[in-house]
Amino acid sequence: MQRKLSVVADDREARTGVVRHLLARTDCNVVVRRLVLADYLVDGRLLIERKTWPDFVASVVDGRLFRQGCRLAAAPLPAVMLLEGGEAGIEASAMSREAIQGALISMSVVLGIPVLRSRDADDSARLMIYAGRQLARVVSGAVPRPGFRPRTRRRIQLHVLQGLPGVGPARAARLLDAFGSVEAVLSAPADALVRAQGVGPSVAQAIRWVASEPGQCHGNGADRRHSTCSESDERYCRR
Repeated sequence: MQRKLSVVADDREARTGVVRHLLARTDCNVVVRRLVLADYLVDGRLLIERKTWPDFVASVVDGRLFRQGCRLAAAPLPAVMLLEGGEAGIEASAMSREAIQGALISMSVVLGIPVLRSRDADDSARLMIYAGRQLARVVSGAVPRPGFRPRTRRRIQLHVLQGLPGVGPARAARLLDAFGSVEAVLSAPADALVRAQGVGPSVAQAIRWVASEPGQCHGNGADRRHSTCSESDERYCRR
């Protein structure tokens, strides 16, 4: 008998069909609470940012997508973006197909975050559980990975920083040496960024524009199912 996976869903997802389908399953335990990163944390191993097509287009327009992508890429756990539903919502938007393709390339190629597709909420729930189980098999060594070599933390950090506007390999290395982490770079004020060698005011302002998160929208009294996060979940849960 397979063990049940743990799924932590952000409380702003509480009224979605995905959470309803997850709660109806017998192969997972679902906790609904606030997450500081992503919409779902599967089995303490996988971060999933779920977007419907209209939300994806809106996040490209207001700049949220790249900021969220940078934070997911800098996380110590694997992260996935899950696009749910058909593309009918794109046709109603004023965004060109080229702009949407550019955003998808930025997420998958530049930031290294896989982009998965699902038909609907039920399909999203099934995909999350399947991905969680497959990742668990890889971690346990049940799935062979010929030639697999994990990248170093610094290499990952440099890769993420090079996704920022105006930041190439040399400038990324200087920023990382000056601030010590991707998180510190993204949270640094512009006047601190310009003190790093080779970072001018225009690049500093561009980094601040990307890193600045608009006010978060909180749920409107969504029901929560209280439980206890596992120790590996705690860093992503906000109490």
